[in-house]
Amino acid sequence: MRFPGFFCLLIVILPFFVVGQSSKDPGTPPPKDTSVLKKATSDSLHHTDTTRYHFAYTGTGTINNNNSLRSYVLNNALKLSMAKKSATVDFSNSWVYGKQNAVKTNDDYSSSLAFNLYKLRVLEHSYFWGMANYNTSIPLLINHQMQAGVGIGYNVLDKKTATVILSDGALYETNDLYDSLYGVPGGNIFRRDRYQTVRNSFRLLVHFVWLDKITFDGTGYLQNAFRDWQDNIFRLNGSISIKLYKWLNLNSSAAYSKFTRTRGTNTLISFGLMVQH
Repeated sequence: MRFPGFFCLLIVILPFFVVGQSSKDPGTPPPKDTSVLKKATSDSLHHTDTTRYHFAYTGTGTINNNNSLRSYVLNNALKLSMAKKSATVDFSNSWVYGKQNAVKTNDDYSSSLAFNLYKLRVLEHSYFWGMANYNTSIPLLINHQMQAGVGIGYNVLDKKTATVILSDGALYETNDLYDSLYGVPGGNIFRRDRYQTVRNSFRLLVHFVWLDKITFDGTGYLQNAFRDWQDNIFRLNGSISIKLYKWLNLNSSAAYSKFTRTRGTNTLISFGLMVQH
């Protein structure tokens, strides 16, 4: 699979590209009161205590209808956010539904509630986070999966136009899976696999904005079970959006997921429009 390597390359090189850019005019004289200017033009993501709300909806789809094949995939995503200087709260939902020749290939739902606390910190540029997830996926053979946990994050780069964040923590997870057994006479069979575990959850997040028109977002997750390091969940997500109007973007996204417990993988590439406010 070439997608994970492509995303990893983008996530690694983009922060260095952003850091190397500068909008400062070397011929501009310094202001008389630099502290006032710094307070007014600070480009930190958390520079004011004003509560900001954000809404984004993305809808994409693919339909293929010919003599021997009929298939379609619909991808919907909704995100609601509230941000202050001291904390942020994000509520994200996505639903992917697809069929191929009347056989259901996707009915995947994911919902996530996450919060970040910036006043409580052990290091400068660090913060505490907490999250709760619910997932179901046909390609990953997940009937029901719930996760909840807390951890610590660190802002490697924290600008309005460039963000790089590393985070790590522990998640309690409960699963109801369909486990495929291979090598059985007559073909594969499926059984229900119900279990609980605690995972280490590591995340790399990159956000980059160019000329206030083009936005790149990339996220990578690696979640290993503490009692069995080979039991892991790996996810890569990347998206590029081009602003058409103040509230309308042209959006392209790609996602790759792998769950070693069920030996399930899923790759999804989509194009569409995103409405945000």
